[in-house]
Amino acid sequence: MTAPTAAGCAAPDQSAPLPASLDLEKETVITGQVLAESGDVVPGAYVRLLDSTGEFTAEVVTSPAGQFRFFAAPGNWTLRALSRHGNGDTAVTANRGVNEVTVTVA
Repeated sequence: MTAPTAAGCAAPDQSAPLPASLDLEKETVITGQVLAESGDVVPGAYVRLLDSTGEFTAEVVTSPAGQFRFFAAPGNWTLRALSRHGNGDTAVTANRGVNEVTVTVA
């Protein structure tokens, strides 16, 4: 038995364009960037998606440009970023379509 390849285990590229076939009238996308207090992007941060009760739902690692993306249901969510620069939370009320969010870590 061989070990899975990195491509088989990794999250999708967080900086890749949204698929052209994505119907934004039916889908909810939470996307954005993790920034340090200085305004510098934070690559390699772990961004967690927590539901309205604070329960863990998903996690991705930011791209080299500090970008992240989640496909979620409309509603109230918390984004929690964990990085070597610090941690930060941001609340978001997501609607159908693209919801742009910045999470600042300190």
